[in-house]
Amino acid sequence: MEYITLTRHYAISRIIIGCWQLAGGHGSIDREQVFADIPSFLMSSIDTFDCADIYSGVESMLGSFLQQWSPRRRVLYDFLKLPVPNIHTKFVPDLDVLPYITKAYVERIINRSLRRLRSGCIDLVQFHWWDYDIPRYVETAHWLAELQQEGKILHLGVTNFDVPHLREIVESGVKLLTHQVQYSLLDRRPEHGMVDFCRAHDIRLLCYGTLAGGFFSEKYLGMSEPQEPLENRSLTKYRLIIDEFGGWELFQKLLKVLSIIARKHGVSIANVAVRYILDKPQVAAVIIGARNTAHLQDTLRVFEFTLDDEDRKTIQTVIGQSQGLRGDVYELERVKGGKHASIMKYNLNQFE
Repeated sequence: MEYITLTRHYAISRIIIGCWQLAGGHGSIDREQVFADIPSFLMSSIDTFDCADIYSGVESMLGSFLQQWSPRRRVLYDFLKLPVPNIHTKFVPDLDVLPYITKAYVERIINRSLRRLRSGCIDLVQFHWWDYDIPRYVETAHWLAELQQEGKILHLGVTNFDVPHLREIVESGVKLLTHQVQYSLLDRRPEHGMVDFCRAHDIRLLCYGTLAGGFFSEKYLGMSEPQEPLENRSLTKYRLIIDEFGGWELFQKLLKVLSIIARKHGVSIANVAVRYILDKPQVAAVIIGARNTAHLQDTLRVFEFTLDDEDRKTIQTVIGQSQGLRGDVYELERVKGGKHASIMKYNLNQFE
């Protein structure tokens, strides 16, 4: 496992387990199996887990695991030399709340995450804002910074901000550690100014969508174009990204090239797709969604090889045929009434 030091006292594994798939919409979830799988990730030195206040039941599930294991934690971690988990969550205020948001609301949601996670301090809170036409995101970021000063949050990050609005927050004096963005061979929008901005302000990228919801796999190589309805929300979301990339035919060309490179190194298509993004400037880690440990051993092979210049040149011959996703990070997803926005759920953070 590769690790990256984000601050003097905070390091994370370069593979993060994304827990969105545990929130439903991706098949049935066996809570006890989740509890059994987490130590397997830890024993493989994957020590960082990504969740959100709007991932139904996930914060509570992780908190229950940590509470259940806490009496055994000292023996477990000392004897097996397991890393202590890093838990990243998000603060995603409802769209309907944005015009009326207050510090009290922000604190209530953060306190709820603390209770769910059975924690006195959250390792990383990543802030999302649905609508820039409601200009209270800077004020809200400062309220989160105040909660950080109070010791409820260890580190602050954002997710899905574009360069101009991220600049507003940074220039207002809020110190950000990370930015979670969609970044893959299909979606290179972070390269349209975001990477340079983050490099200038010492912000590291945590990348989701790198496997395009599972489309980057041998399963889809040579497969006919899938038709609606697709199996789950991830495939629905990333099928749209494939369309923006250039369509199914061009995607098949990319899979064929990745397959050749994968066979050369004795790894999988998924490994090549992840390694390519991990090697990009400012990328700290890639978030890989997982309902279980079925793909764990394959995932670890990401760290058993390196891509050479010939590999990258071959990949570029295909992605160079794509016009690519235009615009800034998350710009397409913010188009009101657009096809990407149609799969969004904007009001999932109702306070109990």
